[in-house]
Amino acid sequence: MAEHHHHLFHHKKDEEKPVDAVAYSETTYGSDGMGGYSESTTVAAVAVDYEKEEKQHKTREHLGELGAIAAGAFALHEKHKAKKDPENAHKHKIEEEIAAAVAVGSGGYAFHEHHEKKEAKEEGKHHHF
Repeated sequence: MAEHHHHLFHHKKDEEKPVDAVAYSETTYGSDGMGGYSESTTVAAVAVDYEKEEKQHKTREHLGELGAIAAGAFALHEKHKAKKDPENAHKHKIEEEIAAAVAVGSGGYAFHEHHEKKEAKEEGKHHHF
């Protein structure tokens, strides 16, 4: 009787992953009393899962977007508080500006991860055999 396993997620574990060669260079100072420097280079093969990398960048992109939305909403909230609470308006304006800066930074991070995701997707297309 043949065994058949049902899995919640379909993993492609049987397929070969593309392998990239990575070179590491190390420079050391001799401790044999003679002094001098020596350099050695090691080449290692690293299997890269481009689908996993693409998914990680997509998740990070979404987190950046969420951060931008949350910080933008907080900035608007502080702007509203500055109008309603004239006694502490200066404090609320400062918090509004900080939140706006965080929103811009978070949006930039989302933009960066979007391009990393596209790059991983392109690399995956080029390495399929």
